[in-house]
Amino acid sequence: MVMTESPRDTRILLITMCAGYFLVLLDVTAMNVALPRLGTELHAEGALLAWVVTGYSVPFASLLLVGGTTGDRVGHRPVVLAGLAVFGVASLACTLAPGVGWLVGARAAQGVGAALLLPGTLAVITRAYPDDRARARAAGPVLGGVLVSAAGWRSVFWLNVPIVAAALLVAARVLPREPGDRSRRPDLAGTALGSACLAPLVAGVAERMWAIAAAAVPVGVLFVLVERRQAEPVLPLRLFGDRRFTLPNLGGVVINGSSLGMLFLLTQFLQGMWRFDPLHAGPAILPAEIPLVAVPPLAGRLVARFGPARVATIALGITVAGIALLAAGSSYLTLLPALIIWGVGLGVLTPALVSPVRCG
Repeated sequence: MVMTESPRDTRILLITMCAGYFLVLLDVTAMNVALPRLGTELHAEGALLAWVVTGYSVPFASLLLVGGTTGDRVGHRPVVLAGLAVFGVASLACTLAPGVGWLVGARAAQGVGAALLLPGTLAVITRAYPDDRARARAAGPVLGGVLVSAAGWRSVFWLNVPIVAAALLVAARVLPREPGDRSRRPDLAGTALGSACLAPLVAGVAERMWAIAAAAVPVGVLFVLVERRQAEPVLPLRLFGDRRFTLPNLGGVVINGSSLGMLFLLTQFLQGMWRFDPLHAGPAILPAEIPLVAVPPLAGRLVARFGPARVATIALGITVAGIALLAAGSSYLTLLPALIIWGVGLGVLTPALVSPVRCG
């Protein structure tokens, strides 16, 4: 990869790429805090309100393969710039939403932008800074709560607009002009089938519509059959024979699915049952988020000493214990230690999952 000319530019590159990663995380976490007030203002409840989150998640998850493979082929610069532009325009559309239908559509467009943005962002950061530990997870719930209380739920999306505009201007200057690998033949069938499999799977699981989720199974079988015959598959199936690839990715699915699901339920519970306002609901979740930033450096040393398998096993036990205690919480005083234990488990588990990943 061609690096920028000066150390100053490489630092600016890192900050700009982390801003893109921050946007993706912010919209996942802050939106959960905004949902109750959003539902009241737009007269949306239950399943319709949940689609404000699901509408973002489905295109995001189903198009990640498209974003990643397109960046590999044409270079990550144009794909990242396109992702930022789509995400910014979609965020502006969210701020103008007159009803929940409009908002769900705009959120879906945000998901498309995020799917283009995230793979290229992570590829640029990983190649330029292999040991980078910058994360911004804890900002989401707190910032979301402050914004929703002070300026309403639309402010969560307004915040994206100036960040995207600034990131676009800077990224256009500092992103390396890498050529990509145009010699690779695009796996159009595999890409289409992969997206067609992930979309109903994510939507069905998120909305607990199991018939829709089951529709992903035959498409997934067809995807595997097609990929086995491709000379240059979009997802090389041989990787799944390497447990250094399979186990961390499986763990990542479990950890992200459970943590984001719990975050959604917690914010709904705190504001719906315990009548926390958004300004207090965001910080109330912070004890679970702080360990995600504070614990990984220590966890990395534990992984180096004891190995990822042992550390991941212990971390999973801690995470499950935290979730069990969350379910038993009857007041915030009993919820607080559960949040901390849950956060510590996730903070230890993440480095253990990402450390074994060099597959031949």
